[in-house]
Amino acid sequence: MTRNALTLARNPFGQLVFTDDDGKTHQITPVRAFPIAAPTENIGLINADGEEIAWIGRLDELDPTTRTLLEEEMASREFMPVIQRILRVSSFACPSTWDIETDRGPTSMVLKGEEDIRRLASPALLITDSRGIHFLVRDRYALDGHSRRQLDRFL
Repeated sequence: MTRNALTLARNPFGQLVFTDDDGKTHQITPVRAFPIAAPTENIGLINADGEEIAWIGRLDELDPTTRTLLEEEMASREFMPVIQRILRVSSFACPSTWDIETDRGPTSMVLKGEEDIRRLASPALLITDSRGIHFLVRDRYALDGHSRRQLDRFL
């Protein structure tokens, strides 16, 4: 399929619909293959049966309207705040409550155990809180000194 042939729209219920080359419509969910390492590349369009019906190599190859539809849909189902600062940690034993600043504003989270901090491609970390929310640290070395010291006690 060529990138220009990709036809997406919203149905009356607000769901994303893909029309294939045969004119058949499919309700789809866009899924990133590598959401952290390559968020704008390799996106599968998955139908209601869990089957991949189309593949998008790069978002920047799409027309602006189609790209906006896909980005809006992915943003509505993906929630991964990026930690910018660690303000306070209640205890260095788990569980502990962390007061943090994220790209979406200040919040607090509860870290159940050190195993909930996953190392990704260096220097990134993925921290899962007690509610199952994933917080991303893009570059732990780029954090301010206080935040790095707080984090290092759990690594």
